[in-house]
Amino acid sequence: MTPISPMIPSPFDRRSALARLADEHFDVLVIGGGITGAGVALDAAARGLRTALVERDDFASGTSSKSSKLVHGGLRYLQQKEFVLVYENLAERQRLLENAPHLVHPLPFLIPLFGKEGIVNKAVVRVYSNALWVYDLTGGLRIGKLHKRVSREEALAHVPTLDTRRLVAGFLYYDAQTDDARLTLTIARTAAVDYGVAALNHAGVTAVLKDAEGRASGARLDNGIEVRARAVVNAAGVWSDDVRALDEGRHPQTIRPAKGIHLTVPWSKVRCDIAAVIPVRKDGRSIFVVPWGDRVYIGTTDTDYDGPLDNPACTPDDVAYLLDAVNASLLEPLKEDDVLGTWAGLRPLVRDAKSEKTADLSRRHEVGRSASGVVTVTGGKLTTYRKMAADSVDEVIGELGDGRRSRLKRSRTKHLALHGAHGTDELRAPGAAARMGTSDAVLEHLVGRYGGDARTLLAMMAAQPALAEPLVPTLPYLKVEALYAARYEMATTVDDVLARRTRARLLARDASADAALDVARVLAPELGWSEAEVESQAASYRAAVADERAAGGLHETGFDQMVRA
Repeated sequence: MTPISPMIPSPFDRRSALARLADEHFDVLVIGGGITGAGVALDAAARGLRTALVERDDFASGTSSKSSKLVHGGLRYLQQKEFVLVYENLAERQRLLENAPHLVHPLPFLIPLFGKEGIVNKAVVRVYSNALWVYDLTGGLRIGKLHKRVSREEALAHVPTLDTRRLVAGFLYYDAQTDDARLTLTIARTAAVDYGVAALNHAGVTAVLKDAEGRASGARLDNGIEVRARAVVNAAGVWSDDVRALDEGRHPQTIRPAKGIHLTVPWSKVRCDIAAVIPVRKDGRSIFVVPWGDRVYIGTTDTDYDGPLDNPACTPDDVAYLLDAVNASLLEPLKEDDVLGTWAGLRPLVRDAKSEKTADLSRRHEVGRSASGVVTVTGGKLTTYRKMAADSVDEVIGELGDGRRSRLKRSRTKHLALHGAHGTDELRAPGAAARMGTSDAVLEHLVGRYGGDARTLLAMMAAQPALAEPLVPTLPYLKVEALYAARYEMATTVDDVLARRTRARLLARDASADAALDVARVLAPELGWSEAEVESQAASYRAAVADERAAGGLHETGFDQMVRA
């Protein structure tokens, strides 16, 4: 089991992508590098279509890096009688578990049952029990385990900080978890590395090109390049109406953004070994409490949003809502000073005049086509990205309407392993770490993020031992991951590395800002930065973190410094 050379050429780089976008004529141009756009590009290319993918900011920089990081059926959708949606979600969950075993893993969930004097409301128990049986029978049992009721003591063994004065029992059921940004990037790299997609980030679209008949024939990028394509797919998420405006000449306002926010706190403050679903007494919603290494994240909210679509803020009211919600069920209350990171994302929900609250809007997706032929996909959720992509490419095939239609008709992604999936089992075999010359902890960390490609990072560390040092103190990320991100994953800024290639900004906001200058210096030789650019990149990242902290009314935390001490 020998590591491969650290100098393998990468087809996922800006120079080759720019040249291809300028010179080639594509079958499909996908606008939007979130998980849906990346999925559309992979689906199209896997069917044999020459495909390009462009993203205005960074891959997954919008909603696709700011979700609850769960691959799940959506237990609460059963309350809305969305049985078909839950069935579809659970089927897609299983495909992701099989196609990306290095990135998606099963996660048990506890639903605590609270009551008075050791007695819980029987009607509440019946509602949960019925819903969980439906969940299992709708497809939840594909994960290999049925839900079960657990005792008060069993519930406390999983989440010992629950309010023992009211806790009576609980239910245990199973879903799955992923790093959403990592999953999105892997789909984009699978499309590019394995199926030849020309993919480029930091490349916004300024115009939709039309041919003499008024049919969409590509797009002009903000760098002046005109990308020629026979079909255009708008997968821009909450920005899809903006792309439609470029095509249709008016802003259709079909998207109703809903803001969801999350908080990260030290694991030691909650001490959960599985996730928990905590009821919010004042509005009947529930929030997730999810372990992530030695951190726990809490969320999400679901509120109407009418502010700027770029960089939605986590506000003091958002922080207070989540802290109040979780503290109502804990014996040891969390405080603002415990918050190590925040993130806010916008769900691209399809507007419905009948629904007053965004929480009531369906998470189903819609695919439509404009007069010029631009295919737009809206709605949906992380778990169903593959189905959204397949439906979108089906619409593209109808738009192309050539002799290849029958050959291209079927999506090939149901059983398509994502990049890095092959070789993962071998790297997780007993004794693999010793054979690879590393520790079990480092190998497990790298395999859980890169799968079989972990060999490349190990080879890079063997060539430059300093790359095995921590990237951000208190977090498991290594300096090699920053260099790998720049060399093989199209990272071009410090924020690309700390916010999405790693999740340091979410997990240790202030410690990541402290490390920004060191990270910039790791990236500088690969990206050709001068010392002035190094300092500018670090300053820009620190300013963004400070703005994020101030928006939430939060103070700089000393947690990471205390851990280091």
